[in-house]
Amino acid sequence: MTELFEPVDGQDRRLVLGGARDPLAAFNAAGVLTSADVHVARTLGRLGEEPDVDVLLAVALAVRAVRFGSVCLDLGAVAAAVEASFAEGAAPTRGGLTWPDAGAWRQAVAASPLVARGVLHLEDDLLYLDRYHAQELQVRDDLAVRLAAAPPPYDDSVLAAGAHRVFPGEGYAEQRAAAESAVRGWTTVLTGGPGTGKTTTVAGLLALLVEQAEVRGERLRVGLAAPTAKAAARLREAIDEAAATLPAEDRARVADLEAATLHRLLGSRPDNRTRFRHHRGNRLPHDVVLVDETSMMPLTLTARLLEAVRPDARLVLVGDPDQLASVEAGVVLADLVAGLATHPSSPVVALRTVHRYGEGIGALAAALRSGDADAVLEVLRSGREDVVFHETTNPVEVLRPDCEATALALRAAAEAGDVAGSLAALDDHRLLCAHRDGPAGVRHWNRLVEQWLAEATGEHLGRSYVGRPLLVTANDYALGVLNGDTGVVVRTPAGPRAHITAPGRDYAPARLGDVDTLHAMTIHKSQGSQVARVSVLLPPEDSLLLTRELFYTAVTRARRRVTVVGTEQAVRTAVDRRVQRASGLRERLRRS
Repeated sequence: MTELFEPVDGQDRRLVLGGARDPLAAFNAAGVLTSADVHVARTLGRLGEEPDVDVLLAVALAVRAVRFGSVCLDLGAVAAAVEASFAEGAAPTRGGLTWPDAGAWRQAVAASPLVARGVLHLEDDLLYLDRYHAQELQVRDDLAVRLAAAPPPYDDSVLAAGAHRVFPGEGYAEQRAAAESAVRGWTTVLTGGPGTGKTTTVAGLLALLVEQAEVRGERLRVGLAAPTAKAAARLREAIDEAAATLPAEDRARVADLEAATLHRLLGSRPDNRTRFRHHRGNRLPHDVVLVDETSMMPLTLTARLLEAVRPDARLVLVGDPDQLASVEAGVVLADLVAGLATHPSSPVVALRTVHRYGEGIGALAAALRSGDADAVLEVLRSGREDVVFHETTNPVEVLRPDCEATALALRAAAEAGDVAGSLAALDDHRLLCAHRDGPAGVRHWNRLVEQWLAEATGEHLGRSYVGRPLLVTANDYALGVLNGDTGVVVRTPAGPRAHITAPGRDYAPARLGDVDTLHAMTIHKSQGSQVARVSVLLPPEDSLLLTRELFYTAVTRARRRVTVVGTEQAVRTAVDRRVQRASGLRERLRRS
């Protein structure tokens, strides 16, 4: 229970008005609960005729848990955290807050009319709001039905010949085996870190599936999707790049595929953010549904996807379970991998051999995955060319050279009207930060780099200065730009124009309303992208964002070199601290 907020003043919207009369006021004032948590708990208590303050506290904490990405509240973990966070002693009061006794608390919740009426669900120590409990059960049941189904039809001799044609030689043995497994099953969970060939496998798999349909005289309907618009665009681009290495006949088989967001694939509804036009009563028409970047897929969206996919359609979920999870509730990909890995008919296929980046980055990623802080530090201090570690509490002096050089290269290419050179400079180096605000935050470092650029050029930089790197922060389908797209303001005969990479188009800078400067970028925003060189600024060890998943995501954005800036203690804290999200899905899958 250390993730607290600090009220700005007495009128902070996170404080309950008239809180002195509310039994949960102390938890709200201490920053444990927000006003929204308290209001939901009070409303459910009133409607469900539950006056017990301890039960209402559990309800409020369950609402809070969802905000922090969990799908349920682990009562036992809360009790343990309370004991660990506050001074030792027998009294139930800790840190000025009166917490219930763990055993009595669970009994009170179990006996609550809210549980009896199905508003809450208590399983062991896990307390669910009804919606998330139903979604977990649905995901388990839908997956169980898919895994128990008879295998899909396929021609084994055609598959064997096609797999060796698409994935020739021993260098592709891992991808070949993964693709063959996916052809033979209705459901596949394809995992692997950056550079392990997931996209190569996907492109080859799609070619093999189209070939199988051709043998049967059928036309294969393929739906490609990702949780975000930018991830969907990257999926389509990556498949095109991977398909370029395929034989001509296979390249043609994947040439006309389109990718969309999961919301678009399922059919967004203006009247409901969590329900879609495609559902159990109106299934998706596709024969194959492939979803990339599934580590970003929350529980709710997973449930909606599974109910919309036809039972006789293949479902392929692709992602890296070690990366950051969805910003919404759930850690679905990690649950699927852990819960289904030992299943008798496990659909989990893992790619492990790294083909893209250097030995040092690969070793660093492996050490992070294993959670070995000593091994991580050993790699960081090994002197490898592709891994650099600056142990310092003064990051300015070590980050300035690369950041300033990148800004000047961008400026020079943009002033010369060199669009290709500008975009190449943009993807040569990127500074990644954990935070948006504060001394280790993106906003601060963007201002610093612009200050250095102004000092070096002796020019005043306006809002849309030539050489300004851009990050699109909202989808604009009218303009054809998506959240996460990047670009540069370039000088042209018609004046400064904002050239955006993905659509390959340019715009008047004033037309792009939702853009940020991109000298620095948050690690969360960087997920799914790749640049040649990455500098990772680790926040102080007391930062709640500093986790192993965050660190791993940051260092694996680099293709050629990663520079880590921070202290040994920050590194150790990052490696030792995992993202903790309460979920019962993996245990349900293990028992199914």
